[in-house]
Amino acid sequence: MIVPSELPIVQAPMAGGPSTPELTAAVAAAGGYGYLAGGYLAATDLAERISRLRTLTDRPFGVNLFVPAPRQDVDLGPYIAELQPESERIGVPLGEPRWDDDDYPAKLALLAEERPHSATFTFGCPTASEIEMLHGAGVLVGVTITSVAEARAAADVGADFLAAQGTEAGGHQGSFLDRRANTTPLGMLLAELRDTTALPIVAAGGLMTGADIAAVLAAGAEAAQLGTAFLDADEAGTAAVHRASLHSDAFTETVLTRAYSGRYARGLLNRFAREHSATAPEAYPQVHHLTRPLRSAAVRAGDPDVAGMWAGTGWRRVQTAAAAVIVDRLAAELQAARSGYPAVGT
Repeated sequence: MIVPSELPIVQAPMAGGPSTPELTAAVAAAGGYGYLAGGYLAATDLAERISRLRTLTDRPFGVNLFVPAPRQDVDLGPYIAELQPESERIGVPLGEPRWDDDDYPAKLALLAEERPHSATFTFGCPTASEIEMLHGAGVLVGVTITSVAEARAAADVGADFLAAQGTEAGGHQGSFLDRRANTTPLGMLLAELRDTTALPIVAAGGLMTGADIAAVLAAGAEAAQLGTAFLDADEAGTAAVHRASLHSDAFTETVLTRAYSGRYARGLLNRFAREHSATAPEAYPQVHHLTRPLRSAAVRAGDPDVAGMWAGTGWRRVQTAAAAVIVDRLAAELQAARSGYPAVGT
C-alpha cells in the first residue's frame, strides 16, 4: 500500500512552519498518514525533526523535499525597487535574492540513511538514479504533479506514485514542466490521469471534508492529502497571525501569486498579494529569499497585510482542534458520504 494507514487520509507537508513532528505523529496516532516538510530546512535540522518524530510514533511516515530550481538569470532590479517602500515601512532590509539548492543533496542522502516509509518531491522530479538509491533503502517515491505530462515524466524516472495537485490547493504549486499558474481543478486532473496512468494517486487540492475525500476516492485516488484542514490544529506550527486570518471576515478569497517567492502559490488575498502579484517575476528561490525578512517581520508584528498566509480554496471550513479530533471528524464524514459514490468502473 502506498498509504499504509488505517484511513485514506494524508496530512500534507507544509513547509515554512505549520509542519511539525507533533502534527505528523498525532495524525498517525489517529489512523492517518503524515508527512514532515523538508523544504527550507538544512539537512541537520531535518534530521533532528525525523529523530523527534520517531520518539513520538512508531508508525510509518513520509518526508517531502523541494527539488532545486535550475539557475536562471533574472533582472530583479525593478521588483527590488518596488518592494523598497515595504522594507522601509516595516523596518527591516530586504533579503539577498540568491539562488540555492535547499541543501537537497544532503537531505536526499539523509533520507536514504533514515529510511522513512516514503519520500515525495515537489517542484520537480528526482532523477532515476536518485530514485534507485531511495528504492535501495526501501523508500517509496512520489512526485507532486499538476498535469498528465508531469505524471508521465514521473513515471519515466521510476516514481511509485503521484501526488496529484489541483488548482484548489493551498501553498506552492508543484508544477515543473509548465511554470504558468495551474488552473486545472482537481476533479478534471484526476479524470485525465485515470485515462493515462496506472500509478497510484494521492489527491490534493481544496479537500476539507469527508465528502471531499469520498469524491476523490470515487474518482480513482488511493488517498486524499489535506493541508489547509490541519493549519489550525493544536499541534501545527502555524503562526498566530495566520491562524487568526483563517477565521477573519477581512479575507474573502484566495489568490495564486508569485509575489512572495517567485513561484505560484495559493494564499489568502491580502494587501501585499494584491499590490505585487502582477509585477512579481518568475524567480524562485531568489524572490523567496528577497521577501523572507518582510514576511518574518510581519509574522512577529502580527501584520496580516504583509505576512504570507497559504490556504486552499476551502479554507472557510478550517477547524480549530487537536489533530486527532480533525481526523476523527473526517473519518466519520467519509463513512457517511462513501455510500453515495459508486466505485470507479461500475
